[in-house]
Amino acid sequence: MSLRLERLVYESTATGTTSSFGNLAVILAESQRNNDRDGLTGVLAAHRDRYIQVVEGSAQALDALLRRLESDPRHRDVVLMGREPISERLFSRWSMANARITPVHGAALDSLIDDDELTPREVVGILLDALRKADAVRAPGRSFP
Repeated sequence: MSLRLERLVYESTATGTTSSFGNLAVILAESQRNNDRDGLTGVLAAHRDRYIQVVEGSAQALDALLRRLESDPRHRDVVLMGREPISERLFSRWSMANARITPVHGAALDSLIDDDELTPREVVGILLDALRKADAVRAPGRSFP
């Protein structure tokens, strides 16, 4: 029996600073450990004291993640931007990737946030592009899905 895959996109307000590499490293490490255990994949971005995350996996695992997020003291005001069934994962290479937001990606996110037009599809596109660009810098000539 195969599990139906879903993708969810959420944003939340950080209770601490998102510019701290230490804070982000702890969140990424915990997310990677939990996501490995739960069969989840995804990407996390920290921008303007917000966390923006895309997570893929089974409905049951995503429901459990949302329950954990609601009680996580590192952020508040969790807003589910979208959740939809998917046929394949876009972030299958990472239990939880860190999308390094460049000035170009930051400007795109700023525009969407400031105009209150941040859609799940646009978030996925921006974070996927950030990962592709970072991957190209780390491993020139290597293909990326």
